[in-house]
Amino acid sequence: MIRSSIVQRKAAIAQLGEFLNTVAIKKKWGGYKTGVSESEFNDFVNKINTAFHSNGWFTKDMVIQAFKSWAQLMNKANLDIWLNQYEMPVSNYNKTVLIICAGNLPIVGWHDILCSYLCGFKVKVKLSSDDDKLIPAMLSIISLFDNEIGNQIETVEGKSEGFDLVIATGSDNTNRYFESYFGSYPHIFRKSRTSIAVVNENHNSDELSKLADDIFSYYGLGCRSITKIYLPEGYSTDLIFNALFKYKDVVNHNKYMNNYEYYRSIYLMEGISFLDNGFLILKEDENIFSPIGVLHYEFYNNLKKLENHLQSNNENIQCRVGEGGIPFGSAQKPELWDYADGIDTIEFLTKI
Repeated sequence: MIRSSIVQRKAAIAQLGEFLNTVAIKKKWGGYKTGVSESEFNDFVNKINTAFHSNGWFTKDMVIQAFKSWAQLMNKANLDIWLNQYEMPVSNYNKTVLIICAGNLPIVGWHDILCSYLCGFKVKVKLSSDDDKLIPAMLSIISLFDNEIGNQIETVEGKSEGFDLVIATGSDNTNRYFESYFGSYPHIFRKSRTSIAVVNENHNSDELSKLADDIFSYYGLGCRSITKIYLPEGYSTDLIFNALFKYKDVVNHNKYMNNYEYYRSIYLMEGISFLDNGFLILKEDENIFSPIGVLHYEFYNNLKKLENHLQSNNENIQCRVGEGGIPFGSAQKPELWDYADGIDTIEFLTKI
């Protein structure tokens, strides 16, 4: 089977990044120099506009945000920094990786596809029914830059067969299914994780505003979304509510507000105390996982004890922002080399 070289694949990814930049930032066709015709550009944009009909969470703004993030990542400089850390295979593999995608965010499975494509594997992609339009649209565009990709990557449905290794992402429940059916293959299995923030007395309003982005980006659906914040003892929660106010228009999103109103009703009926600003519930709770429409918080008075507590929850935490973590506002902006669950996908693939 003829496949493109690593140099050709990197070039195709960089071109895809330029295309997504045109779609998400410039928002108009950039001419034939982009390698895409106007009709192909418009067809892709139409996929963005109609994604909401298949998944009510995938608003145009959410999808554009995802494409914008990838546009900023997929350029030659970033690809070189990332891949120069590895001994990338000179020849192509004759092995097939099965990728089972989650569907909580737009194109959330793209990083696994990207890694497998760059490493030269044949790839079978099992899409989530919640996100089965955007990734095929991405593959259609990249095929304009690498006409061999159709021989390398295919989307599959139904029973999975004809593969040598598995990369699968899902919930704790689906992870048990992965272990049962695919545990005998070389694999990466990812289960439910979430992200937390640690606020100190010195964090200013600009930093808290960026924390609001970490909380509300993608409506809090991602594993990098902040679902629990730790506040210094005596800290005013009004400061948090003030920072969150810029997201007040979330009241116009039916699915989000259904969640918010459901949990508000439950807490009221059960006599559970909470704070409320009309579109987000702040609930004092030890659990680092919180449902959509709810943000858990907890006070701390000893940073060392807090560190020990967080360490004991480490396998459930995807990322940490604020004190002792990455900067506020960067939770949803991972680099190419920031691997989910801390498992190096390229390292895994190149050692097979």
